[in-house]
Amino acid sequence: MKRLVKRVFRVVLPVLLAGGVAVVSGSTPGADESSVPPPHEYTFAKIIYTNFGGNLDGYRRRNSWYTDSPAAEAHFMQGVRRLTRIDADSQATYIKLTEDRLFNYPFLYAVEVGHWALDDKECELLREYLLRGGFLMVDDFHGTQEWEVFMDSMRRVFPDRSIVEIGNQEEVLHVLYDLDQRIQIPGLTAVMRGMTYEKDGYTPHWRGIYDDDGRLMVSINFNMDMGDAWEHADNPIYPQPMTALAYRFGINYIIYSMTH
Repeated sequence: MKRLVKRVFRVVLPVLLAGGVAVVSGSTPGADESSVPPPHEYTFAKIIYTNFGGNLDGYRRRNSWYTDSPAAEAHFMQGVRRLTRIDADSQATYIKLTEDRLFNYPFLYAVEVGHWALDDKECELLREYLLRGGFLMVDDFHGTQEWEVFMDSMRRVFPDRSIVEIGNQEEVLHVLYDLDQRIQIPGLTAVMRGMTYEKDGYTPHWRGIYDDDGRLMVSINFNMDMGDAWEHADNPIYPQPMTALAYRFGINYIIYSMTH
C-alpha cells in the first residue's frame, strides 16, 4: 500500500524577509528519478499536467504547468533555506500524478490550473494522495473562465467536498507568520500595467478544501500570482512588499503541510 512520506523537521526560526534572493538551478523536468524518498526534509514538487484541450482567450496554451520555472521555485527555495531551519532541497522536482514517487512529497504545487485537464486516473490518484495526508497549493489562475476549467478537474477529484473561503483564524494563516494582511498578489504583467488583477478576476480569494478532520488539503490562491512574486524577487519593477507576502504565504503552507 502506498504511503505518504512526512518527516519531522527542526524548529523553524522566524527571520525577517529582506533583500533579493539568488537563482539556483532546478532539476530537469520529467527526468527519471528514483522512487527512494528524497534526502532532504522538504523538496518543492511541481505537478506536470496535460493542458486543457480548448482555446482560451483565442490561443492554445502549451506547457502551462511549467510557467515561471525554474526561476520561481529556485528563488522561493532559496528563501525557504534562508528564512527557516527546514532542511530544504535547493532544487525543485517536477512530477506527474501517475508516478509512484508522488507519495514521497507532502507538498505539491500546481501553477496556471485554469489551463489544466486531469484525466480520470490522475483525479483518482490526486484524491488518494490528499486523503492520505498530502497538501496541494494551486496558484496563478484568474477570472470566471479559468475557474471553471480548474473546477472541471477538481469536481472529479472531490465530487462530494465543498470549496470554502479560508477564514482569518485558520491555523494555516498563523502557523509561523500571522497573515492578517491579505492583499491581491499580482503577476508582473499586471504590475507593469498599473493593475493587480487579470481578466475579470478583480477580487482575490484564499479558498480551500478540507478533510473530515478539518485538515486543509487544498489551498486555492485564486485571482493571484504568487509564482510571479517569487520569480521576480530580484526584479526592481516588482513590488518588494508583495514578494515578501508571497514568501510568507508559501512558507506557511509548507510548514502546515509538514505538520498536519
